[in-house]
Amino acid sequence: MRKNSIKNTRINGEVQKELSNIIRGEVKDPRIHPMTSVLRVQVAPDLKSCKAYISVLGDSKAREETLAGLRAAEGFIRRELAHTLNLRNTPEITFVMDESIEYGVAMSHRIDEVIRADQAASGEDTE
Repeated sequence: MRKNSIKNTRINGEVQKELSNIIRGEVKDPRIHPMTSVLRVQVAPDLKSCKAYISVLGDSKAREETLAGLRAAEGFIRRELAHTLNLRNTPEITFVMDESIEYGVAMSHRIDEVIRADQAASGEDTE
C-alpha cells in the first residue's frame, strides 16, 4: 500500500475521527484539556504506527499536561481504537503537539502590526 493511496487516506480519516471521539468522551484523565483537537493523523502503510497531531487551546502548561496525559493513556486509547476499528493491526499511537495554528495566529498579528505601522508612516508623510 502506497503512502498516499486512497485506502491509506480513508484509514487516516477513520482513525482521526475515532481518536477524537475517544479523547473527548472516554478518557477521564484530568490533565487532558477539554479543548483538545486531533488535527491530523498519519498511519504508516503497514498499519504498525501512527502519528496523531493534536492542538490544545490554552497556555503552554496546558499543552504539556495534555501531552503527558495522552501519553499516559496511550494503551487505553489504543485498546479502544482496536474495539471501534476493524483493522488488521492496531497502530501504536505517537502524540505530537501541532503548533501550526498558534504560529498562523502569531504571523497574522505581525502582519497586522506591519500594516498599521505602514499606514501610520504613510499618513505622516501626506500631512
